[in-house]
Amino acid sequence: MLLRNLISKGTETISQAFPEREAREMVLMFLQHSIGTSRHTHILEPSYEVPDGACAEAMSAFRRMASGEPVQYIIGKAFFYDREFNVTPSVLIPRPETELLVREALDWARLSGCKSMRIADLCTGSGCIAWSMALELPGAEVTAVDISEDALVVASGQKFDEVGGVDGMGGVVAPKFIKADVLATPPDGLGTFDMILSNPPYVMESEKALMRKNVLDHEPWLALFVSDDDPLVFYRAVAVWAKQLLKPDGIGIVEINEALGPETAAVFSQAGFADTSVICDLSDRPRFVRFSRQNLCAIQ
Repeated sequence: MLLRNLISKGTETISQAFPEREAREMVLMFLQHSIGTSRHTHILEPSYEVPDGACAEAMSAFRRMASGEPVQYIIGKAFFYDREFNVTPSVLIPRPETELLVREALDWARLSGCKSMRIADLCTGSGCIAWSMALELPGAEVTAVDISEDALVVASGQKFDEVGGVDGMGGVVAPKFIKADVLATPPDGLGTFDMILSNPPYVMESEKALMRKNVLDHEPWLALFVSDDDPLVFYRAVAVWAKQLLKPDGIGIVEINEALGPETAAVFSQAGFADTSVICDLSDRPRFVRFSRQNLCAIQ
């Protein structure tokens, strides 16, 4: 079958469940990974033929996507901050919105001038935040925490060519991944950090009806949902960790439920943190809360 015809058939199949433009992107992503074509191969090489076996494999994958299975889980890969990460159904698929958290954190880190920064990533999932910080800040020491052993296997198994520098010599140091429950007290021996980052579960159970079937049926609920009765439970926990582990001149940044911006900021203000502020995304939606340890009140 000609590649352009396979793209057309795949797009038609997936469009039963997704907008046509999105369906086409899913087809091109899959074919890039399965047969090595680019998004322009069918244009530059209009007579490009796809072997029958590869066509059958692709159509099977397209039917899975039409049923709601994310293309990222089918190919085992997702892009985040210009890098390709391994993903499985044990971890959330990294979202473009979370890239803004990394950008905000990197801006602060570079302005601080700290040469040996220590960073904690709580509820690390795939490790996309932890790895991005380590890769963008050579020499940084990153510690990532999650309660899920399966998630930690995925996160610690990410491979990047930049890794290999020697600690203390300015090279990229792979993050350290540890199993711990963020809702419990921090384990001993973690030390203190210049920065604490987190994208914890924050979707309320009542918001499930607003979510797509491909998310509800395939992504891990443990990493997504919180009870409507206590939707800020993870932010109170992050505040406890930060009070114990954040250095006097350190900062924290957390991704939030846009419906609970002021309420989430209040968690950190009430815990005694200074300069607590809500940060909006490019669409002017509340997306993050940033807080500082400076002038931390003695609130117990």
